[in-house]
Amino acid sequence: MTEKKKKVEFQIIKNDPTDGHRGFGAGTLSLENVSPVFIDIEEKTAFVDIGAMHARSQVERGIKFTHVKEDVPNGKPYWLVWVTIDRKEDGPYYAGVAACYMTVDREARRGYKSLPEHVNRMDKSLKRNIIVDHMDESSKKVLSDFLQNHDEGMWERSSDELKQSLSV
Repeated sequence: MTEKKKKVEFQIIKNDPTDGHRGFGAGTLSLENVSPVFIDIEEKTAFVDIGAMHARSQVERGIKFTHVKEDVPNGKPYWLVWVTIDRKEDGPYYAGVAACYMTVDREARRGYKSLPEHVNRMDKSLKRNIIVDHMDESSKKVLSDFLQNHDEGMWERSSDELKQSLSV
């Protein structure tokens, strides 16, 4: 009887357990500086809901999701935007911004989202990528206004790529 050796698997954690050393756990990914921002496309509003980190936001709660868009013909459209904040010498800035599309039909308790896309976009945001070109113009404006109103200094320190990508 052979006992299988337990593998060290990739983990997503909130705080940095290595605290500067390069030993065990050095390959972990910290979610300390990422926030999920929802954009209600119809209402033209934006809000942060940390529950989205585990698919438990107000928008997602009580909804059974499918990966087939046609299964939710009457769904209300949303963008879930993963926003990563980093720090420069002169202060924090918006480092990564990546958007994913989803729809929710509250009445039918059904929704559409591509889970692999959501995970990959969160990863891209954490890796300081800007992925918003597939968003509609009015939603880009809502996101731009939201980020600027949240912290004007962070917006000013952000990359020109982000500002150009969200300019309408």
